[in-house]
Order: sequence, then C-alpha cells, then structure tokens
Amino acid sequence: MGSKQGNKLNPERQRQRFSREFKLEAVRQLELGQKPATQLALELGVQRNRLYKWQAQVKAGGLLHGRPGRPKLADESELSRLKRELKRVTEERDILKKAKAYFAKRRG
Repeated sequence: MGSKQGNKLNPERQRQRFSREFKLEAVRQLELGQKPATQLALELGVQRNRLYKWQAQVKAGGLLHGRPGRPKLADESELSRLKRELKRVTEERDILKKAKAYFAKRRG
C-alpha cells in the first residue's frame, strides 16, 4: 500500500465544462429514449451517470437557473428577508432578557 502525497492521479487532466445548452440538449435526447443512455453518453463524450445527474437537475429546476448550489434570485431575496427578520427578533430577545434581569434585581 502506497502513501498518499496529496497528488492528483493525472495532474494534466482538465476538468470538463459543458454549457447549459449542451446539458439541456443531452437531457432532451436522454428523455426521448431513442438511444440507450450508455450509447448517448459515449457519443456525447460524457459519463453516463452525469447524464442522469443533469436530468435530475433539470427536473429540480437547478440546471435552468444559474449554477447548481446557488440560490435562485427569488430565494436570495427570501433569504435576505429572513436574515433581517432573524436579526430583529434576536435583538428583541436580547432586550427582553436584559429587562427581565433588571426587574428581577429590583424585586429581590
């Protein structure tokens, strides 16, 4: 068993990047079912499991809207609204904690 030195197996290999249009066309052809997925993958020069991942992304709406993992514009505005609300509610909670401690001191 060899030791791992953190080197890649093939450092000269570049990561393949495919355009959104290419991915959508590949998924369309996959869903037409005119060719087996293996044959289609070979013809397109991609791995078969990548076709299925793209298909799942299209069904989830992720492939059509920006990069996978990045929220859609509507989600970003919802996220920023929720962050603002969380900040406000947290401040209110902190004020109430301080008031509770203040009034508990005055009583006791």
